[in-house]
Amino acid sequence: MSRLEERLRALSPATLRNLRRGIEKESLRVQPDGRLAMTPHAEALGSALTHPHITTDFSEAQLELITGIHARGEDCLAELTAIHQYVYRAIGAELLWVASMPCGLPQDDAIPLGRYGSSNIGRAKTVYRTGLSWRYGRRMQAISGIHYNFSLPDEAWPELGRGAGGERAFRDDAYFALIRNFRRHSWLLLCLFGASPAVCPSFVAGRDHGLEKLSEGTLYLPHATSLRMGRLGYQSEAQASIAVSYNSLRSYAASLHEALTRPWPAYERIGIRGPDGEYRQLATSLLQIENEFYGTIRAKRVIRPGERPLHALRERGVEYVEVRCMDLDPFEPAGIATPTMRLLDIFLLHCLLSDSPPDTPAEIAALARNQLRAASRGREPGLRLERNGREPTLAEWGGQVLAECEPIAGALDSAHGGGAHREALAAARAGLADPDSVPSARVLREMREKYNDIYTQFVMMQSLRHREALRRRPMPEGLEAQFAQAAKASLEEQRQIEAADAVDFETFRVGYLAPGQLVV
Repeated sequence: MSRLEERLRALSPATLRNLRRGIEKESLRVQPDGRLAMTPHAEALGSALTHPHITTDFSEAQLELITGIHARGEDCLAELTAIHQYVYRAIGAELLWVASMPCGLPQDDAIPLGRYGSSNIGRAKTVYRTGLSWRYGRRMQAISGIHYNFSLPDEAWPELGRGAGGERAFRDDAYFALIRNFRRHSWLLLCLFGASPAVCPSFVAGRDHGLEKLSEGTLYLPHATSLRMGRLGYQSEAQASIAVSYNSLRSYAASLHEALTRPWPAYERIGIRGPDGEYRQLATSLLQIENEFYGTIRAKRVIRPGERPLHALRERGVEYVEVRCMDLDPFEPAGIATPTMRLLDIFLLHCLLSDSPPDTPAEIAALARNQLRAASRGREPGLRLERNGREPTLAEWGGQVLAECEPIAGALDSAHGGGAHREALAAARAGLADPDSVPSARVLREMREKYNDIYTQFVMMQSLRHREALRRRPMPEGLEAQFAQAAKASLEEQRQIEAADAVDFETFRVGYLAPGQLVV
């Protein structure tokens, strides 16, 4: 019996039935002609600052829909679907863009930043986005995706063993072991679920991009799986200098602490404020705040009001992991399907339960190259990756990972009843064996067969289909009234926050960003 199977057997059926997951889903609002919406966040959606389920991400036109925590994937998807239904009732003729790569975009500086009111914390959120636009440009921030939040229930940790340092230290080490293995194998998720092989030329206007012309309205790479996760996505030369170690919470926190407190020359040249006195960014450090750190997965903990995320991690440890490499699925009304969630659960348990040796700078560099290869060439026949000095094919290595997942899928099916997890794993193996069947290939095929190879036409028609399907679907009784009440309550909460501010914004900014706020 392998170590993985030994650990798997330690988890009770009740624990496996109570895995915890939640979703954060980003989508651009677009006008009926497919251009980016310039309208403000609808009042019927409540306050983007305080609403627990409906907010905005980088842009005022980029909605972020957030579910609660669920023990069943079906319930999580049902809530996400209901949020979509309510949103469509509030945004009138506008659409939600159902793909990760953006619609036709205006000039970079015309993309509207998120607005969160006049409170200090609301202003800080907008200034942070202003900083992102100065550092990376606004178009890059208009990319959307699915964030999948995953954790084990509390009863799992005594089952797996407490370790010499106690349960909290054991839990932190286990989650960082999961993170290291996820980073080793996340290229597989890009190949199986990536759905962004093409893009509107407006996204890369004026940039060197390395893409090929598919049609007058489309750029692409023929074997790409996820341009979002490649060189055109959330990449930063400055952040590449951060020597992040995922070998422990302590080493990870130290890496982030330095990036949050070390000035970066290029950002010092931008300055905190411009000659006009307007704020350009929150700070001149390599990272303004923790959320600026890009990555395929993050260690997370729910924070208290006014608390820095790094402080929360240091004080109370890891609560869950946030998977950040999932593209929106343009063939699904809510952007993700339940079988995909089941495969993610299997995959994340594999990452947690498998042996996870410490990472090294050499391995971290190889993992970055693997990610870029899988994102830009993941369907290329015979593509090879780097693994401990060898170069296995993507298909060989992926097949090994999925084979090791078989007992996990079986244990989950035994706990839940039925065979849904084994079916999800079988579908993944079929996708690995036939790259023409995965979403990225399907996107290109649909574009070619129905839309003259024009990316925006394909996504627009999918967006219209999903809107009509969601509008036709009845909402659960009483839910629309609950959402309306939540929107009203969030607006009142925002007003209370604004009324309670007792210091000017600059005093707030300096205090919030003080290095002492990062330590316990």
